[in-house]
Amino acid sequence: MNSDFREKLLQGDVLVGTLITIASAEVAEILAAVGFDWLFVDTEHSAFNAYGAQRVLQAAGRNCPCVVRVPANDDVWIKKALDIGASGIIAPQVNTAADAEAIVRMCKYPPDGTRGVGIGRAHTYGLAFNEYMARANDEIAVILQAETHQALNNISEIVKVPGIDAIFIGPYDLSASLGKMGQLTDPEVMHAMDTIATACQSAGVRLGVFAAATDGIKPYLQQGYTLLAVGTDGLHMAQSAGDTLKALK
Repeated sequence: MNSDFREKLLQGDVLVGTLITIASAEVAEILAAVGFDWLFVDTEHSAFNAYGAQRVLQAAGRNCPCVVRVPANDDVWIKKALDIGASGIIAPQVNTAADAEAIVRMCKYPPDGTRGVGIGRAHTYGLAFNEYMARANDEIAVILQAETHQALNNISEIVKVPGIDAIFIGPYDLSASLGKMGQLTDPEVMHAMDTIATACQSAGVRLGVFAAATDGIKPYLQQGYTLLAVGTDGLHMAQSAGDTLKALK
């Protein structure tokens, strides 16, 4: 776990990352070496198991924080993501304040929450058990996704839940939930994102968002989003390879 990721997130540093969707330690190692501020390890939509995610975190190293998007908001997945050394979790499909409260509890050790106590990579396999236990509740980032019409309707209550560090908007899922799949510039979709952003800013909760490319992320940066995920490992490779081929044909 990178110990200052949550601190930088809360103080409003602009953190630029990219999605890891390929279960390859080498890919993660390369992208960490490029200098991204963080890596978004996507175990929701990708072919990851917990061991594969751990290998990615090990390859990224201690200096590149990795945040794991869990595939389900349950105790087992959240516990595994944190025990392998994630700097935080991204919880998908958070639709109500009750959902948010449950996720925060699962991320925190007692007495602040219900996270189970085990020994794993996060604890240096037991060598730093006491040190990790003493600081984990303060250093783990809890990031929730707002990506449905229901979440939009409940966002003012969701952002008031103590322990939430950021709301990460899933623009494609949100647009699909509104019946406007992929129409990110549609007025209804843009209004929905503005509503979520306003609620977050009023509550002092940081804002995150994904965009497929640099041009797509720049407008969000200007609107006060600070947790940015740009592209995916697969997109980076495909686009760079395509550009190379095009230049030579």
